[in-house]
Amino acid sequence: MALRAAAETRQTFLVEHYRPGLDVGELRCWIGRVRDAAADLERDGKPLRFLRSTIVPRDESFLCVLEAASEQLVREAYARAGIPFERISTALTDEG
Repeated sequence: MALRAAAETRQTFLVEHYRPGLDVGELRCWIGRVRDAAADLERDGKPLRFLRSTIVPRDESFLCVLEAASEQLVREAYARAGIPFERISTALTDEG
């Protein structure tokens, strides 16, 4: 029951990254670092989960979607990964 309550208090966050000059392989490496940092924090008991990412090769950019109890936890994951970002936004999912 407590796990369900914790999951219900989480929000979805979209993180935007624009990295001119990086190719798809390099972007994938950066995403891997974010995914690993989020997994480390989750193992430490933090309410944070990496959900998915999308690479936009033409724009040399990628987007990551994370679920967390707060934006601060998303920022903590990025600090741990050493990955800069342009913007974090609260996002709503439509799985209709």
